[in-house]
Amino acid sequence: MRARNWVRRLYAVRHVLAAAVVTAAIAGIAGYGLNGSESVTSAGSLSGSGDTAAATPVSTTDLKTVPFEVSGELPIYPEALWRNGSTSAEVRKVEARLIQLKLLEKRWLDNEYGTMTRSAVKKFQTSKGIPELGYVDQNTWDQLKSATREPTQVELYPPAPVVNGKRLDQRCATGVALCIDKTTRKLRYVVDGVVKLQFDVRFGAKKTATREGSFTVGWKSRDHVSKLYDSPMPFAMFFSGGQAVHYSSDFAARGYAGASHGCVNVRDLARIKWLFDQVNLGDKVIVYRS
Repeated sequence: MRARNWVRRLYAVRHVLAAAVVTAAIAGIAGYGLNGSESVTSAGSLSGSGDTAAATPVSTTDLKTVPFEVSGELPIYPEALWRNGSTSAEVRKVEARLIQLKLLEKRWLDNEYGTMTRSAVKKFQTSKGIPELGYVDQNTWDQLKSATREPTQVELYPPAPVVNGKRLDQRCATGVALCIDKTTRKLRYVVDGVVKLQFDVRFGAKKTATREGSFTVGWKSRDHVSKLYDSPMPFAMFFSGGQAVHYSSDFAARGYAGASHGCVNVRDLARIKWLFDQVNLGDKVIVYRS
């Protein structure tokens, strides 16, 4: 019912615009002839540049606009419960239900209403024949709940993988993540909670510390060379400004005796070649201390 009302309101706007166009057209004809001068006669006929008979101009105030019936209301968009930029546990519930319908990948289960969640919501709205708003209003939420079941605690908060008796950061539990632990000096490539590969890594010195937090891979460069330090950074995967995960020949040669300028150094060349080809732009990078 709401969808039909919304459509009727859109048609009402079209009527208003159509009426404005008709009125403007009549006013234009009244003021100017085909040759650009006033030329509406008292009989209501147009006199062009080739007319020989005198014409008596008629004031535009004497004209009557064509009656045009306008009905309905201007469209009022339904109130958003959650939209782009929203962050809450309720957003996670929306995402979990969209994952049930296979409209959203598990990697985007993160409490944040971003581009991928918005896209999934639009797909759901299209499938239900309701306005493709891109945000969740009450009608969308009601229909989403009807089409899915209540998410379980495990669906909402998948357990993080355990490695050597230690649980990884919870943010590494879903989707694809480069899970980087500064305490153990390990990088783990995790896919849907399963550790696929593990690396020894080293970090920046005190004055050039590697930033901690949740990031994503912004861009990649296979044969990168640092313009700032004029040093090679092969298989670089950038996640925070100029900081990247990359191979380091210095780390391979000197181990932990050295440090980076903020990047996450990997010393296993064969493995990082493989990792570079697996990682996609947008994959998570979680840097934390256990």
